[in-house]
Formats: sequence, C-alpha cells, structure tokens
Amino acid sequence: MMSRSKTALLAAVLGLLSTFALAEGTPVGVWKNIDDVTHQAKALIQIDQDSNGVLSGKIVKLLQHPDATCDNCDGALKGKPVIGMTILWGLKQDGKTWDGGRILDPKSGKVYSAKMTVVDGGQKLEVRGFLGISLLGRSQIWERQ
Repeated sequence: MMSRSKTALLAAVLGLLSTFALAEGTPVGVWKNIDDVTHQAKALIQIDQDSNGVLSGKIVKLLQHPDATCDNCDGALKGKPVIGMTILWGLKQDGKTWDGGRILDPKSGKVYSAKMTVVDGGQKLEVRGFLGISLLGRSQIWERQ
C-alpha cells in the first residue's frame, strides 16, 4: 500500500502527463506568432475553447508595437487597442484540423477565412488565412509558449 505522499506525487505526475498529451493535439494555449515575411515574432495569442468545442483567440501581448491600435479595422474595432483584441473565432475541429473560422489581420483590418493544424508534436501551429478557397491565402507557423 502506498503512503499518502507517494499517492499524491503519482497523481500529480499523471496529471502533468495528461496535460502534455492534451496540449499536443489541441491549439488551446498561448502561441507566439511569427511573421511569414519578416520571420520576426509579433505577438502572443491566447487560444481558448468554449463548451461547444469552438476556438477563439485574442492577442495578449504585442512584441514589437505594444501601443498599436487597429486603425484599418471597420466598425467597433476601428482605433481600438490590438492588445486584448479577438483575432480568431469560430474554428471547429475537423479531424486534426480546426476549420470554418475567421481571422482578423489587425494591420490591414481585413478578415479572412481561417483554418489551423497543430504540428511538430504540438509545439507548432500552422495557421492559414485565405479568401474563398484555401489556395488563395497565406500561412504562418506559430510557436507554443
């Protein structure tokens, strides 16, 4: 029979292992996005999942221009701070991909269709924004933080 401390330690280790296993297959967490043109880190994005399994993501930190506002955005987002702004929404799991969502580019103010796939053992996230069909767009690789 195990002592209480050994049982507690075993439970903690198993809990951590299950968290790592979950993190490998899900985009939920904090990601550093890397600009696909300059290859510079731009921001930290927190991706969350609601009770229906739908993903959304918001910018929690800007690494280059912390006071940036969404000057090219339309409507209620125009001129609002980029930090705290939801830039991903409506993504639903389809096998190993999350699809059917939208992504906002705060620099241009444009909204695109979006899909994402966790790659590299859960350490990277391939994020694609596109118009119409996914062939007409661009991809970025984000790094798990």
